Amino acid sequence: MPTMNPVRFKYMQAIIIFMMLQVVVSAQDHIMCIQTEREALLQFKAAIEDPYGMLSSWTTSDCCQWQGIRCSNLTAHVLMLDLHGDLFNDGRYMSGEIHQSLMELQQLKYLNLSWNSFQGRGIPEFLGSLTNLRYLDLSFSHFGGKIPTQFGSLSHLKYLNLAWNSLEGSIPRQLGNLSQLQHLDLGDNQFEGKIPSQLVNLSQLQHLDLSYNQFEGNIPSQIGNLSQLLYLDLSGNSFEGSIPSQLGNLSNLQKLYLGRYYDDGALKIDDGDHWVSNLISLTHLSLVSISNLNTSHSFLQMIAKLPKLRELSLSECSLSDHFILSLRPSKFNFSSSLSFLDLSFNSFTSSMILQWLSNVTSNLVELHLSHNLLEGSTSNHFGRVMNSLEHLDLSFNIFKADDFKSFANICTLRSLYAPENNFSEDLPSILHNLSSGCVRHSLQDLDLSYNQITGSLPDLSVFSSLRSLVLYGNKLSGKIPEGIRLPFHLEFLSIGSNSLEGGIPKSFGNSCALRSLDMSGNNLNKELSVIIHQLSGFSLQELNLKGNQINGTLPDLSIYSSLRGLYLDGNKLNGEIPKDIKFPPQLERLDLQSNFLKGVLTDYHFANMSKLDLLELSDNSLLALAFSQNWVPPFQLSHIGLRSCKLGPAFPKWLETQNHFLDIDISNAGIADMVPKGFWANLAFRELISMNISYNNLHGIIPNFPTKNIPYSLILGPNQFDGPVPPFLRGSEFLDLSKNQFSDSLSFLCANGTVGTLFELDLSNNHFSGKIPDCWSHFKSLTYLDLSHNNFSGRIPTSMGSLLHLQALLLRNNNLTDEIPFSLRSCTNLVMLDISENRLSGLIPAWIGSELQELQFLILGRNNFHGSLPLQICYLSDIQLLDLSLNNMSGQIPKCIKNFTSMTQKTSSRDYQGHSYFVKTSQFPGPQPYDLNALLTWKGSEQMFKNNVLLLLKSIDLSSNQFSGEIPLEIDNLFGLVSLNLSRNSLIGKIPSKIGKLTSLESLDLSRNQLVGSIPPSLTQIYGLGVLDLSHNHLTGKIPTSTQLQSFNASSYEDNLDLCGPPLEKLCIDKWLAQEPNVEVQEDEYSLFNREFYMSMTFGFVISFWVVFGSILFKRSWRHAYFKFLNNLSDNIYVKVAIFANKISKVHG
Repeated sequence: MPTMNPVRFKYMQAIIIFMMLQVVVSAQDHIMCIQTEREALLQFKAAIEDPYGMLSSWTTSDCCQWQGIRCSNLTAHVLMLDLHGDLFNDGRYMSGEIHQSLMELQQLKYLNLSWNSFQGRGIPEFLGSLTNLRYLDLSFSHFGGKIPTQFGSLSHLKYLNLAWNSLEGSIPRQLGNLSQLQHLDLGDNQFEGKIPSQLVNLSQLQHLDLSYNQFEGNIPSQIGNLSQLLYLDLSGNSFEGSIPSQLGNLSNLQKLYLGRYYDDGALKIDDGDHWVSNLISLTHLSLVSISNLNTSHSFLQMIAKLPKLRELSLSECSLSDHFILSLRPSKFNFSSSLSFLDLSFNSFTSSMILQWLSNVTSNLVELHLSHNLLEGSTSNHFGRVMNSLEHLDLSFNIFKADDFKSFANICTLRSLYAPENNFSEDLPSILHNLSSGCVRHSLQDLDLSYNQITGSLPDLSVFSSLRSLVLYGNKLSGKIPEGIRLPFHLEFLSIGSNSLEGGIPKSFGNSCALRSLDMSGNNLNKELSVIIHQLSGFSLQELNLKGNQINGTLPDLSIYSSLRGLYLDGNKLNGEIPKDIKFPPQLERLDLQSNFLKGVLTDYHFANMSKLDLLELSDNSLLALAFSQNWVPPFQLSHIGLRSCKLGPAFPKWLETQNHFLDIDISNAGIADMVPKGFWANLAFRELISMNISYNNLHGIIPNFPTKNIPYSLILGPNQFDGPVPPFLRGSEFLDLSKNQFSDSLSFLCANGTVGTLFELDLSNNHFSGKIPDCWSHFKSLTYLDLSHNNFSGRIPTSMGSLLHLQALLLRNNNLTDEIPFSLRSCTNLVMLDISENRLSGLIPAWIGSELQELQFLILGRNNFHGSLPLQICYLSDIQLLDLSLNNMSGQIPKCIKNFTSMTQKTSSRDYQGHSYFVKTSQFPGPQPYDLNALLTWKGSEQMFKNNVLLLLKSIDLSSNQFSGEIPLEIDNLFGLVSLNLSRNSLIGKIPSKIGKLTSLESLDLSRNQLVGSIPPSLTQIYGLGVLDLSHNHLTGKIPTSTQLQSFNASSYEDNLDLCGPPLEKLCIDKWLAQEPNVEVQEDEYSLFNREFYMSMTFGFVISFWVVFGSILFKRSWRHAYFKFLNNLSDNIYVKVAIFANKISKVHG
């Protein structure tokens, strides 16, 4: 048989392939989607909230042509459903419910719903019935709950991504059934417990990410059996113990991430471990917070010899100069492939580490040494040898600017980051040193922020490639020279938070490349119109001038056709906003808050601003917004800040058209109206960050919505809302309903089970009544709880003891009865406990002092507590405010109050740091602040103390009890005490003589006790004393003379019959008689003829007889003086007799 010509064969083959393609295309053109699947998709669409129209194409008859849908060319079954959003970039996403109609898509192989917002809903269990799925991505979509066990039925699944949600619980063992799985990502959730052993069955797994969860225990050694693994990330968990040597079996592994920041080294390596040397394919290795890595040279040498290693991170491993520098470079070299090295958060101190690194890693492209304690001059050798270095991060060290001279010779360096160091030199000198070498041609990004750099801004044009310069937070001063030149390519200039003056030079306007200029937080004081004119020559996109002294009116800004962001908040802009000005049409962010603008903004001003995303006009109290009744803005705002502007009295109708906002503040806006139901619906069905509508006169009942999507922060008070609280609000993270007219019980709290996201709850100053519900175990994250000023009755619920994260509990001014529940001893994080103004009784528990040792504010006043004060109360070393007033307490004041360490220290406003706690929410992981408040008797009247003022107040109030005994002398150790009230008790003895050491005192009330003796002279040393009450005691003697003590009203000393001197009308008759009687003698102190009396008579007799009587024999004038003396003496005897007679009558009467 003759053979076919190869060319002809290929030609025929191409024709056949083309004909087959034609058939396929023809089939695609004619095969319509299956009707039942189309109907299923339409049901899915009906249940979805689609504000951005992602499903807008789902209207035609052929569902295979819809956006996000792919069908089989042969069967027309839906094979792919790709509806991923873009939640954090362009903001496009879907929310709502995933309808079970998707079960109809039994041939579905690909499902992607990532980057949407499903508002904490659980992952639908029915997805486990889509057994043909190969690819399932639900990441970044705000799912909550647990992984459905039904997922174990997805036997064909190869890709599963559930990362970046709020999933919790343990990993179901059924996932071990997914034998075909190659990619599993469960990172950044809230999974806990141990990694199930069944995951070892996933023999095809190539990618495993379990990072940033709450897994604990040991890392399972069986992970070493997953021989196909290329990527393993177990970082950010709570693993402990040794890293299993079986990881060395993963010879194909390319990327390995272990450890967790701020973990105190729970993970460690075993001595003699060699497992890392077997990972010959490894390209990326991160070992964070490995406790004993700083003791094993051999392990570090094994890492260095990994032949393909490109990126290495050894952060927070306590590595030190001594440990590293003891490794001789001649015997220690990293692989030539290493290009990225992160040694941040260690304990390096000497700049010699840089020279050592240059000898062992000369091919580095990126080096991170931030958050160490490095200082000292860097060697020229480092600058000469690091021929590949492009990015150098030395932030958060203690270098000086002169230490960086060698960097001038790194000709490849593009980025140099050195914020938070110890630069104190002037800026021209610093930049001169850097520009002396070739780096002036290569450097593109320079960050020297948050140092102490002085001087003014010099000419920068020598850095020919510079694109970004950050000098924020230094001490630059003076005016910027008019002739200054910026680098030709400079795009970003940040010189905010300095002390620069004047205006902006005209030369800035000639910089064609400049896109972003930040001069916020300076002392610029030119008119805004002048500044705008100076900058009119270039295409600026971001202008930040907030926090200056810029004045004048708002000019026409429409000339900035490219401007995207304008920040002028916190200046002195004033005057009427012209009716005819317009803002730049491309403007996305406009911030004018905290100025003095006035006038009226209308829809005309915003008519062409279709891209506006942020509008912040807060705190311009004379500024009104008056839009046409039916005006629909051309923009959809994500941030609305109109606090203290004039929006009312009617609720602004245009706000109902804003469907995309993430946070809104219209507090104190003069609105006196009902909130439209459509606005509440916006609240219920939007992915909000926060909403503040407080300090208005809004009223009506809040409707309930069947949704879990509520704001991160919701502040509704003070207003006039009434009725019951709708249950859907309980799912918020920060909920403030205080100072409204809400009534009924708190039954809404107990609906629908556990809420793990509520951190703050303020229901104070309403009309709630009945018993406080006993379902607090549902709120495991609660940190701040305020139920004060309501009408609650009954006991304090025992379930409050399950609030283990609680820092503030305020139940003030209710009708609560019975004893403090023992369960509260478990709330060991309490900073404030205020249960005053109730009808609580019993003893004050000793465990308050022994268990609640974080307490700073303990307020138990106005109850019916009795018994003595437990000595354990002195364990509260951080206590700042102790109020036990108006109870039935008895016994003595314990001497151990000297252990109130916080009260022994004086406080200034600079010490105020506020209270914060760490939370990980769906919006803002990190420390979140909260405010405290306390109602205290201060200077004779009840006053509310809040925030920083409360934190500066150090006070003890034990008034209106039955305390007895003496005032403990140890009280004079409490130097920081601002207020001391021991009035209305049965205290005896003297006022402590050294009480004047309490120089911080502003209020002292010891009235209505049985104190004796004189007023201590040291009291005159308390110069800030504003309130003093020593009345109704048995004090004697002369009131010490000082401007301070004489300035008080006489009532401060009244009913002390033996006190004399100003401000009392009673004068001290004689120096001797005004002296304090000695109460320590054995004779009866009320006896007329006591020892002092006889001594004085004897002394008088001797003097009168031998001196005076003898002298009268010789001189007449002396005789007259003698008789006058006798007369005075008789008067004095009469006065003393009268005083003692009065005392006797008081004692026996």
